[in-house]
Amino acid sequence: MADDFNTLATDIRACRVCQPALGHPCRPVLQGSASARIRIIGQAPGTRVQASGRPFTDPSGDRLRDWMGVSEAEFYDPRLFAITPMGFCFPGLDAKGSDLPPRRECAPLWHDRVTASLPDVEMILLVGLHAQRRYLALPSSATLTGTVLRWREFFPQYVALPHPSWRNSGWLKRNPWFENEVLPSLRLRIREILPRTL
Repeated sequence: MADDFNTLATDIRACRVCQPALGHPCRPVLQGSASARIRIIGQAPGTRVQASGRPFTDPSGDRLRDWMGVSEAEFYDPRLFAITPMGFCFPGLDAKGSDLPPRRECAPLWHDRVTASLPDVEMILLVGLHAQRRYLALPSSATLTGTVLRWREFFPQYVALPHPSWRNSGWLKRNPWFENEVLPSLRLRIREILPRTL
């Protein structure tokens, strides 16, 4: 029997499995409801999200909402969007000041249960290679560019996206097909789904 999403979300927010490995307090961040139609699976919260406790409250979130063609109010409506990153807690920073990868403990512990608790999801946005490798069953040799180039193979159930971080601005300039081909299809599909939920 599937978990109730709200009960499961409470359990996830109380999780402290990774606390011994972190130099800061665990603060699992997620959003959603059993009625959500679109699910976003990113990497892990960054420093701003760790502080706010709300997903994508940073420039990456601004860019992601622009890519999707949705308002902030729509994006933060849990009836519409479930946001369940590969790692629910901020993993910390490396020596260069970049976010570390999501903690490995998180996805095996929670993700199958989260999937089962979201029965009405019609489309899943896989933001970054960590999510793409898990949900598209990609080999370890798979690259982000190669995976996003294959977007039509997975669409419309899955949409493979690069991370919307400012660090990927160079990637976007080198790959104009992403904005010209992927984003119009993504926005159209979102608009097909959302009116049925309002």
